[in-house]
Amino acid sequence: MQAGIGIDASLGLSFAEYDTLLAGAMSAGYRSAWTPSGPPTRDGFQVCAQWARATESASSPPFELGIAVIPAPAWTVQALVSQAGTVSEISGGRFILGLGTGGAYGVEYRQMHGLGDMPIVAMMRDYITTIRGLLNAETVSYEGKVVTLKGMKVLGRPVQVPLYLSALGPQMLRLSGELADGVCLNWTTPEHRDWCRERIAGGAAKAGRKSADVTLMEYIRVCIDEDEGRARRAFAKAFMGYALARPGASKDAGYRGHFRRMSFDSTLNEIEALRERGTSADELADAFPEEFLRQMGYYGKAAGAADALKELSRGLDVPVVRIVGTEPGLEGAMRTVEACAPAFR
Repeated sequence: MQAGIGIDASLGLSFAEYDTLLAGAMSAGYRSAWTPSGPPTRDGFQVCAQWARATESASSPPFELGIAVIPAPAWTVQALVSQAGTVSEISGGRFILGLGTGGAYGVEYRQMHGLGDMPIVAMMRDYITTIRGLLNAETVSYEGKVVTLKGMKVLGRPVQVPLYLSALGPQMLRLSGELADGVCLNWTTPEHRDWCRERIAGGAAKAGRKSADVTLMEYIRVCIDEDEGRARRAFAKAFMGYALARPGASKDAGYRGHFRRMSFDSTLNEIEALRERGTSADELADAFPEEFLRQMGYYGKAAGAADALKELSRGLDVPVVRIVGTEPGLEGAMRTVEACAPAFR
């Protein structure tokens, strides 16, 4: 098991503080660092390029750098290939690109980006197929449901960039097993990962692949604070942005559908009803049951983190400690990295 750390803009770190945090992570035994990409975060390619410089002293095994994930519909495949190829070269081949739908299943997102209705799984098939070919320095002609290329060539020589897909539902999991090098899970219980593995294996079998060749990574949110109530509220707020359906939106699609498949529908219905009555964000966060949140990640004192992470990481190849802070700054992030490290030794 090769654990990583996950860093996002909410931590408020400078680029110099990134260097300090990464040095601490390498010293503690972590083997990768990951960032999301897309508003309101910094550009993930630029971040990973900077991280490459900060971690070039790592030798065996190499310290990997990944985007998990970038919203594919907001980019052309040509731009993604050019950026990924450049960061791979800067990092000496240590870069991993995770592709996601960016919420394209939602009408509001598509309108914001000027996108029409699109078949989501077919779109991701188009992206990963064409990106793979272009990274191999092929001249690609392709006509898909969303992406069409005619004689496109981007790179002068092949570049090895592992491609991961963000996957929640059965179709995307099967597509990942068929075409991807890895799967980016998110907010998944250890028990549900067995269900995910089965769908990935089905896709791999279709393509004549071994499911063991598909790496399973996941962000596991961790919020460390000696004030457990404070940590709980910060963790719940990070969670509810994913868990609660927007008013009028389908409860079968995206993350809301994902939580329904894990049998959390009734709890979320109750909290959504509180929101409709004007309940404050703090009160909504406090309304999530303890037993519910504990299945999703860890919050509380540093002393309990490592034991919790051992169970929360079950079934993963690459568990990634996604740092959730009760306040911005390097000190809390370092505390989280250090508290979780013993779980992976």
